[in-house]
Amino acid sequence: MRPLLEESAERAIRYLEGLDGRGVAPSPAALAQLPRLDGELPAHSCEASEVIALLDDVGSPASVAMAGPRFFGFVIGGALPVTVAANWLATAWDQNAAIYRVTPAVAQLEATALRWLLELLGLPAGSGAAFVTGATVANFTALAAARHAVLARVGWNVEADGLFGAPPITVIVGEEAHPSLTKSLGLLGLGRSRVVTVPVDGQGRMRADRLPSMSGPTIVCVQAGNVNSGSFDPLPEIVASARGSGAWVHVDGAFGLWASASPAYAHLASGVALADSWATDAHKWLNVPYDSGLAIVRDPNSLQAAMAITAAYLPTATANRNPSDFAPELSRRARGVEVWAALRQLGRAGVADLVERCCRHAARFAHDLVEAGYEILNDVVLNQVVVGFGDAATTERVIAGVQSDGTCWCGLTEWQGRSAMRISVSSWATTEADVERSVAAIVRVARAVGVGREMTPSP
Repeated sequence: MRPLLEESAERAIRYLEGLDGRGVAPSPAALAQLPRLDGELPAHSCEASEVIALLDDVGSPASVAMAGPRFFGFVIGGALPVTVAANWLATAWDQNAAIYRVTPAVAQLEATALRWLLELLGLPAGSGAAFVTGATVANFTALAAARHAVLARVGWNVEADGLFGAPPITVIVGEEAHPSLTKSLGLLGLGRSRVVTVPVDGQGRMRADRLPSMSGPTIVCVQAGNVNSGSFDPLPEIVASARGSGAWVHVDGAFGLWASASPAYAHLASGVALADSWATDAHKWLNVPYDSGLAIVRDPNSLQAAMAITAAYLPTATANRNPSDFAPELSRRARGVEVWAALRQLGRAGVADLVERCCRHAARFAHDLVEAGYEILNDVVLNQVVVGFGDAATTERVIAGVQSDGTCWCGLTEWQGRSAMRISVSSWATTEADVERSVAAIVRVARAVGVGREMTPSP
């Protein structure tokens, strides 16, 4: 076993060390090798070292360098080294993070990490929380608690009796609601289309003055960090309107919620702690390995009522928290170990610095691209930059060229009726030099396509 694990660790280290010197996107030659991973199911066993060698020799070159410093296509943070190491150790432990009595170490680590997260994000102490796969399941989990609570208030037990014959629930969302929220509503039986949609302003923020009147079981879904612009819905005004009717307020804060951890950007999340539930990702701005989502609910009893599981063979503990009582899964990996490791190493100041550094890089992107003659379509308030290169066809050619160039990777988005490039800066590894290299590559490609002008060097 030792030689195999040492070889695998060495290959993984070489991969990470080589990211800065390779193209962010895999080369055509690397992609051409992928059929080597296919074929018929082997009839006989082989050496484990052969499997690892094939996986690395073919899979590593064909991967996109999301763990590197110049991947800006989605809000994806490369994993901090301490979290990669913690992930390796937790994988070796091979714990099923379900029940305290069976896995006390990881249950304790998760409980501590969740308490630290509530403190860091300024959310109510004592809230119920769970580690899940990502923002989709985090939204699902928190909204399941919301569904429980708003129906319980009118005397309906949705976990026992389902939605057939239940009082209707009104769900209010903004026009710029993320698809993961919509998917979660569908999974919960609340309907993807059966929602009341509120208009947004030019930055994608829900217009509080256009909120409908509310009565009966109601859930209002707001956004902390628009996926394109990075903007925040006006949370204080929305919460004030919802509170008057007893509506539940849920915050989809997949990456934007982390602004609360920074003294410089916490003002953007003003009012977020007034909500009833929150969804976010640790594999975004906290830079832990995939997958790591977080569902948080002010009333832990509502979350536990929606998620708890019992069976004769499952041991219980009254004095300690069972993770499976708060999450959809019974069996799952110990995601909280990496979050604990990140928070233990970075501390409050380190997380704030990570957020603020990424935002500075985003502002630098915007400044230099404007200097080069390109249009920034959003107010760059956080880590998101939306860039226009003219019409849709031109913009798509620029983005395809940038991805093919390999210096960095930026994605295509649709922003308020326009095709645009979206730049998301959320990796600990990104430096000012990476921004300069990336801007130069974007400008070089755009000029080749025929848009832009000579750059003025940044001060």
